[in-house]
Amino acid sequence: MKLASFRSSIESEIRLGIIVDDVIIDMESWGIEHELDLPSNMLEFIDLGPAAVKAVSETLKNIDARSLVATSIPLSTAIITAPIPAPRKNIFGIGLNYTEHVAESARTLDTSKELPQKCVIFSKPPTTVIGPGDSIKHNDQVTKQMDWEGELAVIMGKKATHVSKEKALDYVFGYTIINDISARDCRRSGQWIVSKGQDTFAPMGPYVVTADELTDPHNLQIITKVNGVEKQNGNTKFMLFNVNDIIEDISEVISLEAGDIIATGTPAGVGAGREPQEFMWPGDVVEITIDKLGTLKNYIVKA
Repeated sequence: MKLASFRSSIESEIRLGIIVDDVIIDMESWGIEHELDLPSNMLEFIDLGPAAVKAVSETLKNIDARSLVATSIPLSTAIITAPIPAPRKNIFGIGLNYTEHVAESARTLDTSKELPQKCVIFSKPPTTVIGPGDSIKHNDQVTKQMDWEGELAVIMGKKATHVSKEKALDYVFGYTIINDISARDCRRSGQWIVSKGQDTFAPMGPYVVTADELTDPHNLQIITKVNGVEKQNGNTKFMLFNVNDIIEDISEVISLEAGDIIATGTPAGVGAGREPQEFMWPGDVVEITIDKLGTLKNYIVKA
């Protein structure tokens, strides 16, 4: 299934929707039509587990015009928000997870040229999250090196503690896009949270594709454009630590829970790694496209 959080108007509350062709179905209303007790937000739906995904998927096989009209609006009129507008916890980030990105970071930043032997893990607070079309705030009193990082994001579907890589994907709810915005000049003695954790520094969306539909996250093209110019063109098959490895590694020391979000790292082509370096400024537009997950577009504005 393809899911989204949306508003039907600027003033309305955020609802959970199912995208089918050119319409978005209100999840809770769809449940009432089909005698299913379904929630109105993404986190509550994730909490219901795989059985709920299966039940909704089954009802979608026999869509009738009457129930569709009663429960949906045109996708073109919906205001899509971040899939999980207010995560319960910090986002887990994975740094230096593509070989060429390790090399470009070593050239221009103070990172090691050696390939990591374990996942490099950091976090981004829930206040970093914004949705598609929202504005990334640039405070030029704080940073003059705002950078892009197009990434595949994993959303966990159930609690994972000491999970083996062989079973890791069984714990995934779905996948979306994240832009791990980074202020390169805000790193502090090797710590990254100030660089990556500023407000609006985690645009997400536009959709979540559930794991039953996207069964292989390890061959997805990632393309990042700034002002229409391609900056990154990579593929998740080149991750040093794939999704299975990442879940195994994190869950060995920190329990992952339903609704937790993992940003799996960015391929080469970030602004800091270019010669000369390039960074984003108010007026710029950044877009990330990932196979099967759509395009995430955001605007840079002055804070």
